[in-house]
Amino acid sequence: MPIRQDDNRPNRRFGIINLVLIGFGVLLLLSSFVPNNAMQQVPKVPYSLFLDQVNDGAVKRAYITQEQIRYELSDPDEGTPPVLATTPIFDMDLPQRLETKGVEFAAAPPKKPNIFTTILSWVVPPLIFILVLQFFARRSMGGGAQGALSFTKSKAKVYVPDEESRVTFADVAGVDEAKQELTEIVDFLKTPERYAEIGARIPKGVLLVGPPGTGKTLLSKAVAGEAGVPFFIISGSEFVELFVGAGAARVRDLFEEAKKKAPCIIFIDELDAIGKSRSGSMGVVGGNDEREQTLNQLLTEMDGFTAQDKPVIVLAATNQPEVLDAALLRPGRFDRQVLVDRPDLSGRKTILEIYAKKVKLADAVDLDSVAQATSGFAGADLANLVNEAALLAARAYRTKVEQQDLGEAIERVVAGLEKKSRVLQDDEKKVVAYHEVGHAIVGHLMPGGSKVAKISIVPRGMSALGYTLQLPTEERFLNSKEELQGQIATLLGGRSAEEIVFGKITTGAANDLQRATDLAEQMVGTYGMSDTLGPLAYDKQGGGRFLGGNNNPRRSVSDATAQAIDKEVRGLVDRAHDDALAILRQNMALLETIAQKILEKEVIEGDDLKQMLEASVLPETVSA
Repeated sequence: MPIRQDDNRPNRRFGIINLVLIGFGVLLLLSSFVPNNAMQQVPKVPYSLFLDQVNDGAVKRAYITQEQIRYELSDPDEGTPPVLATTPIFDMDLPQRLETKGVEFAAAPPKKPNIFTTILSWVVPPLIFILVLQFFARRSMGGGAQGALSFTKSKAKVYVPDEESRVTFADVAGVDEAKQELTEIVDFLKTPERYAEIGARIPKGVLLVGPPGTGKTLLSKAVAGEAGVPFFIISGSEFVELFVGAGAARVRDLFEEAKKKAPCIIFIDELDAIGKSRSGSMGVVGGNDEREQTLNQLLTEMDGFTAQDKPVIVLAATNQPEVLDAALLRPGRFDRQVLVDRPDLSGRKTILEIYAKKVKLADAVDLDSVAQATSGFAGADLANLVNEAALLAARAYRTKVEQQDLGEAIERVVAGLEKKSRVLQDDEKKVVAYHEVGHAIVGHLMPGGSKVAKISIVPRGMSALGYTLQLPTEERFLNSKEELQGQIATLLGGRSAEEIVFGKITTGAANDLQRATDLAEQMVGTYGMSDTLGPLAYDKQGGGRFLGGNNNPRRSVSDATAQAIDKEVRGLVDRAHDDALAILRQNMALLETIAQKILEKEVIEGDDLKQMLEASVLPETVSA
């Protein structure tokens, strides 16, 4: 995928000035070694000889400086130079001695100026100044990202696909509805006259929204590949700089370049970096002046650039559409919002097939089971999954990726890297074994649409000392109250097993408790599943709906209502805890059997696990 960035060739004058400056510098250096003939031809004598000559009346005149005394003899002997020099010594009586002996003395006459050095002193500094200006101007005009004067020039790169790197809609799977929406954009760019005849107006801007890794950027590249038009790529953060007005200037420059190459597409990734609401988050007024100036300029450009005959279409992507400014989302700017969500079962299988073509896959690999086991995975997750499987196969010196490699890759993505070097004490290992078996038995009997596929007490990731892998049996988009209660009971199954078997609890259930409490709070405050509080939502649906944020702020409620919410949450968790304890007490023998087996093998999965869990019994006090 070649990406080029337009730049201008440096001015040839820069090279000429550089050569001239180097030449002057060399001459200046040489001039420092040019001897001063007048000074070098005067022989030097000791200071004592100079004093003797003064006392003898042989000195006619003298020129005194701090560095040298140069004197002339009145009647030099044959072969003796008439002018001599000596190095002065601090002597306060020297002027009086010279005056007494009738010696004419004065300060040394000024040196004859070196014309060459004078010329260099006047020429070199201006040349250095011009060179510095030429250097920064060249980098600014060349569009270099690190140029000191390039902060007002757009940093957008022009995507020019060739036949090998060209991305098309065939390379994008799992987002069929989004592809259908963008196909219209491509069709308009190819045949605009068909839309003009009927009076239809193509959307000025298309906003791609969805969770990270679902293929928003890939879709935009596919649009460029299908349309065959210039494609400008820039991130929202590249507009904002320390310098005031730089972001707005970059927006103007970007759209000016785009107009020259129209019809074309501008893709702005992470639009929320410059498009956040000017009223601030959660209605609090405030913001960054530079970012707001950039946003205002973007609004202006999007409102006016479509007056041309050739269109410029803006594609943008964000994970946080709820924080964008309302003026940016109105019709006439971003007319259309396209949801790019996580793929369903068939979409995951298609994505796996696309990425599986890039690796050597064994014939026995079942991608259907892999797609079934990766519910909730985005396209980027699936691409990483296939790559991890290929790395595992290469590490094991296999020539093809096998089913076990894909299974291990799923666990690495979900639970983290296996840490066999993390050696547990025997008592800790036993606690982990009963903890994970408790999860498995409760999870097998409680409703929720997932089956227990594997139990392991091999540490993984940063903190998981063991894990129970549950895979969905079907694609589900809704959960009932009973199913959510079953999930809470499953999360508390590990802690309940510790209570029953060891009569004490450990810190191993910290993450389970956090997830169970969050789920119970959502049941009460978000889903309205409390008989006492009724069908009311007490949590605000704030930001993060695509980023997985669960920290929704609670609405302003009275103290009595807040206490009732806390009481209901506590009641849901307590009931789930009681159900988990009842299930495990009813199946104590099975708990012991599976725990002993997993202590021996460390991992149980497949048909062996399924047969053992089938022997579990649901108590009458617990409703499935």
